[in-house]
Amino acid sequence: MAQLLGIDTGGTYTDAVLFSRDSGVLASAKALTTKHDLSICIGEAIGTVLDGLEDQTAIELVSISTTLATNAVVEGQGSPVCLLLIGHDDKALDRAGLGSALGQDPVVFLTGGHDASGDEAAPLDLAAAREAIERHAPNVSAFAVAGLFAVRNPAHEIEVCALVQELTGRPVTAAHQLASSLDAPRRALTAVLNARLIPQLQDLILSVRKLLAERQIGAPLMIVKGDGSLISAEVALKRPIETVLSGPAASTIGATYLAGQSNMLVVDIGGTTSDIAVLRDGRPLLSEDGATIGGRKTMVQAIAVQTFGLGGDSEIRMERGSGLQLGPRRNLPISLLAHEFPSVLESLEEQLAAERLPAYAGLFAMRQRALDTSEAAMTSSERSLWRSLQDGPVALAELLSGAAMERPFKRVLDRGLAIVSGFTPSDASHVLNRHEGWSHAAAETAARLFSRRAELLGITLPEDPAQLSATVHESMVTASARLLVMASLTESLPAALGDKPDELGRYFLDQAVKRPCDSGSPIHESPIDFTLRLKLPVVAIGAPAANYYPDIAGRLNAEITVPGHAEVCNAIGAVVSSVSQSVTATVTTPGEGRYRVHLVTTMREFASLEHAITFADEESRRLARKAAVSAGARDPEIHSSRNDTLVEDIGGRRVFVESKIDAVAIGRPGLGQAAKS
Repeated sequence: MAQLLGIDTGGTYTDAVLFSRDSGVLASAKALTTKHDLSICIGEAIGTVLDGLEDQTAIELVSISTTLATNAVVEGQGSPVCLLLIGHDDKALDRAGLGSALGQDPVVFLTGGHDASGDEAAPLDLAAAREAIERHAPNVSAFAVAGLFAVRNPAHEIEVCALVQELTGRPVTAAHQLASSLDAPRRALTAVLNARLIPQLQDLILSVRKLLAERQIGAPLMIVKGDGSLISAEVALKRPIETVLSGPAASTIGATYLAGQSNMLVVDIGGTTSDIAVLRDGRPLLSEDGATIGGRKTMVQAIAVQTFGLGGDSEIRMERGSGLQLGPRRNLPISLLAHEFPSVLESLEEQLAAERLPAYAGLFAMRQRALDTSEAAMTSSERSLWRSLQDGPVALAELLSGAAMERPFKRVLDRGLAIVSGFTPSDASHVLNRHEGWSHAAAETAARLFSRRAELLGITLPEDPAQLSATVHESMVTASARLLVMASLTESLPAALGDKPDELGRYFLDQAVKRPCDSGSPIHESPIDFTLRLKLPVVAIGAPAANYYPDIAGRLNAEITVPGHAEVCNAIGAVVSSVSQSVTATVTTPGEGRYRVHLVTTMREFASLEHAITFADEESRRLARKAAVSAGARDPEIHSSRNDTLVEDIGGRRVFVESKIDAVAIGRPGLGQAAKS
């Protein structure tokens, strides 16, 4: 009986399942994610499911899904990188949100680049590239390189990447390796996000490899991509951006397995995000134009998942006139922090007993992961904050003794090096006895402090912890219901809706998802029946799903199911996926009787269209097969399709413009020696 090990590392929990294709889930376990050292949580989770296994070396496949990359993009976090733009002008930063995504990270404009036909537009300035690389290398963890029309000719990107490796040995991402479309700023954005995520994925993969080696498990190690397919760990280390939406993709695949339905909405709620996908005829819809994560439009092919910054550990903010606002940033639940560090409860009680409420009452900070650069790359203020957190959590009232420390603290948070702990929906669930296992007393004390802080801001909230927690729970339920409706509408009517509903539409949604008792007195009741009916069944998965989604069913007149093993669904999806790799070849005509084939590895010219198409088809199929085998597939099947673009000239003759040949290789992952013997 083939036995597979699935692992899912999320922002709050790390899950593991021991799985058999014949018998399904054999064992499962959860452990709190320890971002500062992922080997701790992964070791605990896989130890629970494997320690009862007689022969652990018989595991034939290990597969990982993770929401760490998705969460980092949604929360605006990542390691510092340097972007090298070849042939672009500074207006490129105004497109695709590239400038805002870079933030304070350096960008260098280099002379070079190509035109739409793949011809060199200007010689590459390698001397300037060398100077920029050596200048910025000490302060960044990785480089991203994006050249103008590099998808038509990648020569300059390849040269600069080689120079980065020669001079620094740092990870470097070439934009042409991630996408074949012509939108240069979006390719550059995708390359930047990829470079930022490399250190985080390295931590994950190295942690798993170390633990498997200790247990003498030699099975292939795979990672779930955003489109739901698998790639080998080696490939994922070079292209971590492809694991953005890995968690949602795995959850969709896993939900399909658990629910056994062919048409449904899948919602995966974790600690940081809620991810909603649509399945039609048993297959998840793919994003046609690249995945959008945290408002950033990438060129990553992925399941058409709508990701929202709403989860059980969402930050709760107070805004005058708007009440409680949830997310998108994740806070560490205060009940969890106090469970791990009992001194936190003592500090909370001291703050509550003080005559004057301290600044940042009820909020703490602690390190989240190790530095990804040297301390020398930090400002003196950032260095001081970082060192203050070396022995464990510190109350923000103590850490941020003056307003001057707020900006450097935000930079430390944005890099994902530290996290704030405070009252979250998970803490409200502890107060309401919907969740247990952490510090109930800390959750109640933090709730009282939260209400007192709101009072100082002129916002009235219930003083009783249970009443406040019920308000927070209701906010989570209504926000989650609203997201389900919006995701459903956006999937079917994206053009009509736009990015946001108008005020009337928002009012309608708010009224429709409220509890009947919230609608007001009969005298002021609206004459309109705000009723919705969700036609597609909903499968809700993730650790908090059972806490919130059963309350939503009646409000949306929907069939909502939380299946068995919902809490480890992502880990299940990780082991039931297949390997899929695609390669696109583009054929253009730069002049009469000339036909060019553009591939990620080369550019070739032919005198006839027939020969160009033949070469493009054969080479794209060969490269797709090679990529699939490299990604871990065994005996992949190859399929290709061709799409021509023709225009009609003045005389009515149809003239060739370009042709795209897409080759896709699909296969099951190769298993370890135990399966072959």
